[in-house]
Amino acid sequence: MTLLPWNKPSASKRAVGKNYEELAKDYLGRQGLVPLTDNFTVKCGEVDLIMRDKSSIVFIEVKYRRNQNYGTAQEMVTRAKAKKIEKAATLWLLKNGLSPYDTEFRFDVVAIHEQGNDINWIKNAITQG
Repeated sequence: MTLLPWNKPSASKRAVGKNYEELAKDYLGRQGLVPLTDNFTVKCGEVDLIMRDKSSIVFIEVKYRRNQNYGTAQEMVTRAKAKKIEKAATLWLLKNGLSPYDTEFRFDVVAIHEQGNDINWIKNAITQG
């Protein structure tokens, strides 16, 4: 197994995260999604990727785990994290002149394992409520 440049011990956690977000964006782009915004950050939370899938806005959380000793990547999206993503997504919609009530949108998770060799795209992974 070859270490990718961002998996080397000297790479910062932020650099590793950014590179896996780029990997996820490229993967989703090949599936037909169109990028809108990367790393939308507000005081109450952050959305890693915001893309369009046909007529739907997709808010995407990217999670990477080096190994599954402490759980899978998708298990790392806790209810508290989901709430922060939902709040940030609502603010993004409003900032872009879209109504959270009249706009078709969903929350997906892209879980990445095995240094990017295993990508699991989970649609509607976060449900509001």
